[in-house]
Amino acid sequence: MESNTVKLSIIAPAFNEVDNVGPLVERISAVFTPLGFPFEAIIVDDCSTDGTREKLLELARQYAFLRVIRLEKNSGQTAAMDAGFRNARGEIWGTVDADMQNDPGEIPRLMEMLSPEVDMVNGWRKKRSDNALRLIQTRIANGIRNWLSGENIQDSACSLKVYKRQCLDGLTLYKGMHRFFPTLVKMRGFKVIEVPVSHYPRAHGTTKYKFGSRVIRAFIDLLAVRWMKKRQLRYTCRELTPANPEVSTQPATVPGV
Repeated sequence: MESNTVKLSIIAPAFNEVDNVGPLVERISAVFTPLGFPFEAIIVDDCSTDGTREKLLELARQYAFLRVIRLEKNSGQTAAMDAGFRNARGEIWGTVDADMQNDPGEIPRLMEMLSPEVDMVNGWRKKRSDNALRLIQTRIANGIRNWLSGENIQDSACSLKVYKRQCLDGLTLYKGMHRFFPTLVKMRGFKVIEVPVSHYPRAHGTTKYKFGSRVIRAFIDLLAVRWMKKRQLRYTCRELTPANPEVSTQPATVPGV
């Protein structure tokens, strides 16, 4: 498929999800094939060790829309997302985890919310299917994240998101930055909205989320984002000419992060 023929790229990072990638691809096929527009699904295998790669290649022989990207070494979720973005051909990008706790079938609903006034739609797992401890941890993490970053995003870490391509195209990412995509997109001057999405219990495999050391890393990443927001350039400017010597108050275009 050529770049100018693909409307939607669905991007999903996967690490040891051998039992989930099949249902994921089948769900994508069932939802998007009848819609009639060109799309692709890019699943990025983060160097899985459980047969995920082999399963994906088997699926790719059956589904022409499926593209499989494999990282040469286990590099983490942000790297997997970045690899998907850099290989995506679509005008719109939709992201989802490979664990099937979010439904890729909701992506068309989120796509319809894109407009000249809305550039990104962030999913909010308002009713999460997690245990009580995980729910408490998530609420605390979201509260701290918004407090330190000056945001009001309910669920920044939800992987179910839809973007216009220009929101992320060319953005340089760093480890852990997948948790802060709404903030990074806003910093580039784009409009972000947040809407409730469904959330389901994990049917296969085990969660990759570990609370201990990952919380410390996430906190350090949050401080980096806070620094970026505080130090972001904000100014107005205009070229002066003899015919128009007055300084304009029109804002300059916000540069990329």
